[in-house]
Amino acid sequence: MHFVDAKGILTGKAGFYGMNIYRGCTHGCIYCDSRSLCYRFTHPFEDIEVKQNAPELLEKALRSKKKKCMIGTGAMSDPYMHCEEKLGLTRRCLEIIRDNEFGLAIQTKSDRILRDIDLLDEINRRAKCVVQMTLTTYDDDLCRILEPNVCNTKRRIEVLEIMRERGIPTIVWLTPILPFINDTEENITAILKECARTGVKGIIDFGMGLTLREGDREYYYAALDRHFPGMKEKYIRQYGNAYELPSLNAKKLSGLLKSICEDNEMMSSPDECFKYMQELPGRYRQLTLFDLK
Repeated sequence: MHFVDAKGILTGKAGFYGMNIYRGCTHGCIYCDSRSLCYRFTHPFEDIEVKQNAPELLEKALRSKKKKCMIGTGAMSDPYMHCEEKLGLTRRCLEIIRDNEFGLAIQTKSDRILRDIDLLDEINRRAKCVVQMTLTTYDDDLCRILEPNVCNTKRRIEVLEIMRERGIPTIVWLTPILPFINDTEENITAILKECARTGVKGIIDFGMGLTLREGDREYYYAALDRHFPGMKEKYIRQYGNAYELPSLNAKKLSGLLKSICEDNEMMSSPDECFKYMQELPGRYRQLTLFDLK
């Protein structure tokens, strides 16, 4: 872990801004796209870069905005890594978002988000808060291989339940789906049934597959050699050096996703989910349980 003073904290355009308080990650997910060389890391991925002045930058940026909007975080680096327990920078930024009455769309794999449930509740009452949780496999033994340093799927589902009880809307990222590993009807069905049960608003999926780029590919293949002997060779025979690696079951699984989502009134297209997360309702309008159905 090392500390830097960032020049800015918000990216994007008027209406929706994103921020990353940390750079790098300690969750250890074997498929992580953020490891790709195109992101130009100049330090080891697990040596977390901490933007120590993030709260000050955020405060200044939000006070300069003429119109309230949604603020997103967690797209490139999980805001609830292990270092957040000690540093609390995510919490401080949430306090600033609350105090300035902006909305929040926050993405994580970690149950550490429950440490800030009070703030999420307040943001949702004052503006809007959407919690995004990634679920890739219903099998917790497999989860420990794919995502070794973060809470398992069952615990993440418990987080979704708690958000539902609080009236905080949720979105689930059902991605990536790894060919020959978690791309089964049983896995997708089990996850989606839990999403329906816990009142998830929508599911984000990009075609039931995986993407691999330079840097990410090497790390993923090394993990396959450790945990799934012979699987790397199977990937190379099937996909070569491709960027997009769709599951051979992609069409069937995508149909299953759409069907279950329709039956349970969940959004099933990324565009629809992103539109929902980027829209901030009227300043004094509170979400009700009706909105979450």
